[in-house]
Amino acid sequence: METKKEITEKIFKITVLIQEKYPQLSSYLGEVQETLPALEHPEVDSNSLSKYYETLETMLQDYLMEHPELEG
Repeated sequence: METKKEITEKIFKITVLIQEKYPQLSSYLGEVQETLPALEHPEVDSNSLSKYYETLETMLQDYLMEHPELEG
């Protein structure tokens, strides 16, 4: 299992990729953050971070499938 630091680094990389290459998706990043624990349950564990990363990855993959001309 990956550490919180490793997952956080992956989240950072995919977020930068989205912002630089696919800025049209940047507006959805805030919405995706809603998958992280809310104030009532502030604990952000490796599992929560992994789910967040998977959500980002899925969002990017789905977008690229819909817009194959942008891949590359």
